[in-house]
Amino acid sequence: MPRAIDPDPPYERAMVVVAHADDAEYGCSGSVAKMIREGIEVVYVLCTDGSKGSDDPKETQKSLIRTRQQEQIAAGKVLGLKTVEFLGFPDSELEPNLKLRKAIAREIRRHKPDILICPNPNRSLGMGFYIGHPDHQAAGEAALAAVYPTARDRLTYPDLLEEGFEPHKVREVWVMLGSERADFFNELTEEDMEKAIAALKSHESQVRYPEVEARMREWRGRTGEKVGYRFAEAFKVFSFG
Repeated sequence: MPRAIDPDPPYERAMVVVAHADDAEYGCSGSVAKMIREGIEVVYVLCTDGSKGSDDPKETQKSLIRTRQQEQIAAGKVLGLKTVEFLGFPDSELEPNLKLRKAIAREIRRHKPDILICPNPNRSLGMGFYIGHPDHQAAGEAALAAVYPTARDRLTYPDLLEEGFEPHKVREVWVMLGSERADFFNELTEEDMEKAIAALKSHESQVRYPEVEARMREWRGRTGEKVGYRFAEAFKVFSFG
């Protein structure tokens, strides 16, 4: 197993980089709840402003930005996050360019996570009902590039040094993946599941289907069954020592 089971020194901080409000709740909130329960400080970094995620004709981009930020902050309080950083790039227009990479690297240097969780940078065509959001792939690619080499290398972006952000080496990266390609299945307790479901329900503008709890339990249960757990979330893990 590439993940360090007993890291030395122990992990203290983690960061989740995603494109939109609610992405982390769908993808890894059980693992976030577990980390926080075990004493690890967790920060969210949201790349986009969430300004496009509504088909309500009464909604405006400005009002939706405010709503989605408030919902993500509320979800963070349910989980016990340290903070949520909003990078504010336009929703549905995210590109894995140098500007985004630098912005994520700044947050890595600011918060100094031992573990960074991010989306899959590749489009997955394994499901017959979902082709993936390009913002998710952009966030994943930019996050991985920010981890290595941008946040690590002192001579990359000297202006970050001038801002007071010293280089930082992330010790592990967890990429959110379907269970068929994962190499780490993070076992979740009932307490973790309850926190994850409550956090997802905080996104009221997005989560309007009454069976949300049943679906979350089904998804995490199906993943857990592959390795003999009741509930689990699946990741591809890269360990840098």
